[in-house]
Amino acid sequence: MIARRTLLGALSAAALLAGAGFAQAQDKLYIPLISKGFQHQFWQAVKTGADKAGTELGVEVSFEGPDNETQVDRQIDMLAAALAKKPAAIGFAALDSQAAIPLLKQAQENKIPVIAFDSGVDSDIPVATAATDNLAAAALAADKMAELIGGSGKVALVVHDQTSRTGVDRRDGFVNQMREKHPEVEIVDIQYGAGDQLQSTEITKAILTANPDLKGIFGANEGSAIGVVNGVTELGRKDVVIIGYDSGAAQKAAIKSGVMAGAITQNPIGIGYETVKAAVAAAKGEPVEKVIDTGFYWFDKTNIDSPEIAAVLYD
Repeated sequence: MIARRTLLGALSAAALLAGAGFAQAQDKLYIPLISKGFQHQFWQAVKTGADKAGTELGVEVSFEGPDNETQVDRQIDMLAAALAKKPAAIGFAALDSQAAIPLLKQAQENKIPVIAFDSGVDSDIPVATAATDNLAAAALAADKMAELIGGSGKVALVVHDQTSRTGVDRRDGFVNQMREKHPEVEIVDIQYGAGDQLQSTEITKAILTANPDLKGIFGANEGSAIGVVNGVTELGRKDVVIIGYDSGAAQKAAIKSGVMAGAITQNPIGIGYETVKAAVAAAKGEPVEKVIDTGFYWFDKTNIDSPEIAAVLYD
């Protein structure tokens, strides 16, 4: 009996200690971020910003995403798993602007604030969205393209998808600006390569083969842009103006060598940082801005090494 009581006492003490440890762990806010993927250096830069904010604000941050940006179901599973842990708030970059809405409604019902980042959803559930103004950024890309091809001629787009807000907004921002401001420029093709370099390379070669007089191609994200560079290079076309989006070592090298004319860069570290910052504020019941514009910049070989631009580029 004494031994049994001693054992029960030890178990009770262990339970109390475990409970105390759990309570202490819960004192530190947990903020998971579910991104669109890990295949591009862009997402690693976003993670860097999120981790920086987590350290500075004293919160636990996790960051994950599917292997590539076609895996909508995998991303939904990750979102469900993260919400099951009852986080203080959650950051979400949607691959599909509608597919996650049922889960986000559950988050709202459970009073878990949702911060959209990079790519929003077709819903007012997120209390804030930290992202680039992709419509305006793509419009700038259109202006640069028109300027570089002399104001007229045929161009095409290779876009990562037509389901995410970034894919839709970058396509529409470029197309609408070109139609409204540069009517002598004809958009002859828009293709979607899932942000995959190899797929975008083959798409580019097909576009160029079908349009031998093409003057320019816009690659709407990192993988798309690198695919365009590869496709143009493989066909030996030195007369095609290439404009990209995002950064990364391959795009920076292409710009420095002159193969790519220039690109739009976002501020990925800023996106990650502002997402966590907003999530912490929302978790504490503090007001947050509904739209957090993290900015964008045009860069080419003339300014790629300037301090302002170098600060938002990544490898």
